[in-house]
Amino acid sequence: MKKRQARRRIGVVMGGSSGEREVSLRSGTAVADALQARGHEVVRIALDDFGPEVAAAISRARIDVAVLALHGRHGEDGCVQGMLELLGVPYTGSSVLASALAMDKLKAKEMFRLHNVPTPPYYIVHASDRGAGDLADMEAMHGSFGFPVVVKPRGEGSSLGVTKAHGFGELGRALEAAFEFDDTVIVERFVAGIEVNVGILDGRVLGAIEIAPRSGMYDYEAKYTAGMTEYFMPARLSPTRYRGVENLADRAARALGCTGAVRVDLLVTSGENEYVLEVNTLPGMTPTSLLPKIAAHTGMDFGALCEAILASARLHAPKRTLRRAASHTELTAAPPFAAEAADLAVLLKTAG
Repeated sequence: MKKRQARRRIGVVMGGSSGEREVSLRSGTAVADALQARGHEVVRIALDDFGPEVAAAISRARIDVAVLALHGRHGEDGCVQGMLELLGVPYTGSSVLASALAMDKLKAKEMFRLHNVPTPPYYIVHASDRGAGDLADMEAMHGSFGFPVVVKPRGEGSSLGVTKAHGFGELGRALEAAFEFDDTVIVERFVAGIEVNVGILDGRVLGAIEIAPRSGMYDYEAKYTAGMTEYFMPARLSPTRYRGVENLADRAARALGCTGAVRVDLLVTSGENEYVLEVNTLPGMTPTSLLPKIAAHTGMDFGALCEAILASARLHAPKRTLRRAASHTELTAAPPFAAEAADLAVLLKTAG
């Protein structure tokens, strides 16, 4: 007789203190409602801030698995993921390292270049380079890079602090706006093209959606205000180009080691070039979010998508390796305070 599996207590973690808190709460509420409707025991864990109380809140909830609906700094960058690894609570999304790499736009770009994944040219400006606000310093730094450019904080999501600049005056203002979110800012060459997002679930590419913001720029308002953006699913590309975009998105996600539900943002030019902008390891799950739209085109409704994301939850740390390392340490480690005792013996001998 088949043994009945024990019912799991699922914690949907949302909120936090990043600039994407409100979006996270909307994502978390939608996911929690969907999982509850499918018969799961769901605990809603709405965080107010990130700190020691986060571990305490999750421990008090006594959950068996964590569904992460966090967005932005501390929630999407590997911090909460690392804490869950230490607590031994399986979680959705990518590993600590992959989450950190994807959230850090500079390191993600460096990994893309290492793996021959095309990404727009860029340079970085640090907050300590405050002289960058002076025209002469900006001209020296910018050189022949050209305009227009897109200025973005190194470690934020949802297009927070992102500005398009057409000249040095706008560049100076864009840098100051981005420094409100991060101490390091990326100045990226503007690439004219169609913005396409690709959804990936457990290593399987679901499809590509085309984004057409009415304002011409897919900023925070265009992302989360109904009616501000048109969507075309599937993206209006030739079959060959469509497959190429899906393949490039898959390569970008693999370059960072991402797993679970992933969304890759790309630009498709009128020529033969495609560029990866970024990889999102915890895609939005609001009514206007893109991953649910992509999944729906494959026949997967929102509840089924949430169920699939839940099924992907796991711990990423290699437990067997850790056990072997621990046993080796127990056999070879010196007794407690051995080093201090040896130092004391040397001192006494010298004094004598």
